[in-house]
Amino acid sequence: MNIQIFGSSKSFDSKKAERWFKERRIKYQYIDLKAKGLSPREYQAVRKAVGFEALVDTKCRAYEDLFMAYITPDAREEKLLEHPELFQAPIVRNGREATVGYHPEIWEKWE
Repeated sequence: MNIQIFGSSKSFDSKKAERWFKERRIKYQYIDLKAKGLSPREYQAVRKAVGFEALVDTKCRAYEDLFMAYITPDAREEKLLEHPELFQAPIVRNGREATVGYHPEIWEKWE
């Protein structure tokens, strides 16, 4: 397994995901989502696995400040890559598979 956790220090689910992998002694790489964000290639892989709507945090302040609900889908994707604070956290990735949020029932099935 090659686990990547894209998380936020303020997200309780990110901390729970980290703890879940630590308790099982599964190695993972933690990436601060707000500082680093996702590369365009990582974004495409995750989007393919979970869909665009699952990635966007519609409850965050930046969502309203950037008028995300009112712009075209292409512009939404550009804004999402420019402003990593719009991502829902955590994004847990294992190769081509990915989840958004805390989903240990799915992680248990990963090899």
